[in-house]
Amino acid sequence: MDRLIYTAMTGAKHVFMQQAGNANNLANASTIGFKAQEHRFRAVPVQSEGLPTRAFTVDASVADVFDEGPLMFTGNDLDVAVKGKGWIALQLPDGSEAYTRAGGLMVDAAGLLQTKTGYNVQGDGGAINIPPDNNITIGFDGTVSVVANFGNQNNVNILGRIKLVNPPEENLVRGGDGLFRLRDGQPAPADENVNLTPGTLEGSNVNVTDAMVNLISLARQFEMQMQMMQKADANAQRADQLLSIAG
Repeated sequence: MDRLIYTAMTGAKHVFMQQAGNANNLANASTIGFKAQEHRFRAVPVQSEGLPTRAFTVDASVADVFDEGPLMFTGNDLDVAVKGKGWIALQLPDGSEAYTRAGGLMVDAAGLLQTKTGYNVQGDGGAINIPPDNNITIGFDGTVSVVANFGNQNNVNILGRIKLVNPPEENLVRGGDGLFRLRDGQPAPADENVNLTPGTLEGSNVNVTDAMVNLISLARQFEMQMQMMQKADANAQRADQLLSIAG
């Protein structure tokens, strides 16, 4: 069988993977703080006794796109967006840390400051507990303070400070839960230079127009690879017929 079939087959397989990744980006175009992914491929020459006239496609890596998404003003006291580079640290149930840009926060029934997905926000002394009947304010530096709804409303109580980090992007890996972690599993140090924009959320950095155009392009590439396999199969069948006649 002609080696063209294997070349086209690997190309079609990886184009299909690109389509899946692109579709996932489109599905998260409205997800707060989502970072797009892109599959990067490269051609590898087939090493054999003959001339290197064939190449396979291999999946070199799946890269995360860390470009900032658009900022959307909400006016909600519990909504924050990371200004520029940086991440909000979260405390996971197993005690480890993970990082997100999705700053839509809430207070659970136990009074803990959490993300909308239920992960505790990491403070400078652990989880941040919000007492009931208080107005919450989150400062630019991540400081969480409250003012009582009754009694002396001039007293501002500082409850803690959200841990903000800015590790090198090449050291971050995305987990199945959509959160990022350091490759070595260790917690990143707090970075005093990372600031928040209160009352604002960061949208997804997926460009819907580019993703749709890319989806159409990938569909055509997949179709081309399938046509190459069909032509290679047709050529093999004609060669068999000629050999039968010659025999």
